[in-house]
Amino acid sequence: MRNLFGTAARAAGVAAAVALTSASASLAYEGGAVSDGGTIKGMVKFNGTPPERQVLEVNKDKKACDVGVKKANDLVVGAGGGIEFAVVSLTNISKGKAFPEDSAILDQVGCEYLPYIVIVQKDAELTIKNSDGILHNIHTYSEKNKPVNRAQPKFKKKIKEKFGEPEMIKVTCDVHGWMKGWLAVAEHPYYAITDESGAFELGDVPAGEYEIKVWQETLGESTQKVTVPAGGEASVTFELAAK
Repeated sequence: MRNLFGTAARAAGVAAAVALTSASASLAYEGGAVSDGGTIKGMVKFNGTPPERQVLEVNKDKKACDVGVKKANDLVVGAGGGIEFAVVSLTNISKGKAFPEDSAILDQVGCEYLPYIVIVQKDAELTIKNSDGILHNIHTYSEKNKPVNRAQPKFKKKIKEKFGEPEMIKVTCDVHGWMKGWLAVAEHPYYAITDESGAFELGDVPAGEYEIKVWQETLGESTQKVTVPAGGEASVTFELAAK
């Protein structure tokens, strides 16, 4: 009897594992052609008086790094109150357009990360370039992905990395302490980064109701509902304030 119960328990465990695997697989994003999709256009604005941007001190490798005045990008607010470098995404979409074929690139130019935020598809290859011709060291900070801590000397113009779990990952350089950037590891292609006016756009969205989220490194996250009409346009405005 004990063996029968043990066998039954093991069989139940295997069945549960298979069910969990099947459920996880069913939640995977499915990319393809979108018929009569709509567009979400919007703004991310700062509510209040924005603080002055910090001027960053360049105290090393000045020949390569001291190129113009460097300011912190943790909260960049334009003249009209729009917030640059906010990440906007849909949180509840499982089927839609395919990911772009172009690979994601993070460059190091004048001892700055360009672009400041890179959207990279999960499990896809990220190319990290060193255009400065000096030693850099890529160091990532994350909760869901294994951290990266790699030296990139001047002769190593490119290195490759992959990240398997969607999240925001901070990137720094252990050689140049003022350098900072972000990776937005995306499970689907409906991610956008706001421009200097705080504007964003998500195109080819299948008609339906969605939750849309904004992330900003200083101000946190905010969500709201949006309805996308077939072949039409939906408008969204986020207003974020200092906590």
